[in-house]
Amino acid sequence: MNSVASTRTFGVPLTTVCGLALLGIPRVIAHDLDLVGPTVNTVLVFAPFAAWVGYMWWRRVSDAFRALLAVGACYGVSLAVTHQILWTMAFDDPPRLGGTLEGQLSPVVEDVVLRVFSVGSSLVTGVLVGAVTGAIAWVLIRTTDRHRPR
Repeated sequence: MNSVASTRTFGVPLTTVCGLALLGIPRVIAHDLDLVGPTVNTVLVFAPFAAWVGYMWWRRVSDAFRALLAVGACYGVSLAVTHQILWTMAFDDPPRLGGTLEGQLSPVVEDVVLRVFSVGSSLVTGVLVGAVTGAIAWVLIRTTDRHRPR
């Protein structure tokens, strides 16, 4: 998809979609590797999402919801990939299934099941974050455009 086509589809170039999504990766790395305390982690959680909304508002993107839904989907993919890369470093002991599934599957199958669900969770998280930030940006743009001199 070229820049013109992606701008027509998302309201912003595909490089912008990916660039905004990648703003969230430092938090993923810092969290998975336990590199920062709770205060810095909180900043790393919310600053990228504020930047997403701020960019849409600043550029007055006409379909900020769709654009941030795409950013969120891209963020979800990057979240999933980063978690998988850091999987063995993030845990002292590999995670295991509990409850009625505890000990029922081989460790290899358990690992595959947990990783598949981790990927699914990352993708859903990304899309939901994109939808929420997209709705916020859409409302912000609509309400501030009314008060903007023409």
